[in-house]
Amino acid sequence: MVMWVCGGVLVMLSVPAAVAAFVLYIRWYVLHHFLDNLTRVFRERPLFIMPRGEPVHDAEDVSLRTPDGLTLRGCYLRGEGPRRGVILFGLEFGSERWSCVQYCEHLVHAGYDVFAFEPRNQGESDVQPGYEQLQWPTNLDLIDTRAALAYLKARPDADPRGVGLFGISKGGCVGLLAAVNDPYIRCAATDGIFAIHTTMLPYMRKWIAIYSTKKELQALMPAWFYRWAAVAGIRKAEGEIDARFLHLEPAVRRFRRPLLMIHGSGDTYIKPGMAKSLFDLASGEKEFWVVPGAKHNQAIHVAGAEYHRRVIEFFDRHLAEKSVASASESEADPALAAH
Repeated sequence: MVMWVCGGVLVMLSVPAAVAAFVLYIRWYVLHHFLDNLTRVFRERPLFIMPRGEPVHDAEDVSLRTPDGLTLRGCYLRGEGPRRGVILFGLEFGSERWSCVQYCEHLVHAGYDVFAFEPRNQGESDVQPGYEQLQWPTNLDLIDTRAALAYLKARPDADPRGVGLFGISKGGCVGLLAAVNDPYIRCAATDGIFAIHTTMLPYMRKWIAIYSTKKELQALMPAWFYRWAAVAGIRKAEGEIDARFLHLEPAVRRFRRPLLMIHGSGDTYIKPGMAKSLFDLASGEKEFWVVPGAKHNQAIHVAGAEYHRRVIEFFDRHLAEKSVASASESEADPALAAH
């Protein structure tokens, strides 16, 4: 038996009943004292300058339609010399399409075509009323990325062998979510990606210490409590922005194609340990490169030439070489060439 003082009354409970009462109390306390703060923090946008770029004079300015009727803006940069492959570039949260140039100009010089697009409510793309763009990937971001892939497949110069993905932060997250069920994406290089649970749960232990008035509860909170509170907070935020948040962890488990995952050791938003726990879920050929001293989305500025070299070598191995091999097979096999 367990003794419990409730409202000045001594209550005797069996151990199972006491555990159940404690669980119900935690749920009540979270709903009344913690959930609003959790949802507010979840919806706060990161405080950093969104990158911009200058239009490239010979790039193709693109407009494409989504299945739900919105127009998205993009740009298509043609590689120099014989084309080695096509790369879909996923923008980081809040940036516009020409910001891809700083990341991709070396890929263009190396012979890769690059296509970048702005999702809804970002850049010059259409705005969906009632929807709020946040740094977390949503079902609407996934619709837009699939529309971008459909555009690449439908181009007269589409590469029938598929494309590579190069995504920064949120753009890499949404790109991997799209790639799971679309083998047209043959490999992926990402920088600064993150997942909701592997990011939120470590932070929640700090948040509850800040917002809770009963500090003694923190030591008693089991791991399942934080997962339950995260789900409750996410559901509440979904109702406020009129969209559904997507979880990257299951997608990374199912992504069995080559993956280069870049992250900064000085990232104070997505700690390297959070990124490593996400990387460990991937089961295919993979590489995790931590750039010393780089903050979130700043690895390119810290690593410079080494950054460009590694990205180009990754696509040379997993996109260009396979494209060349496939072309050779087509030339040797008349039936395959006809196809």
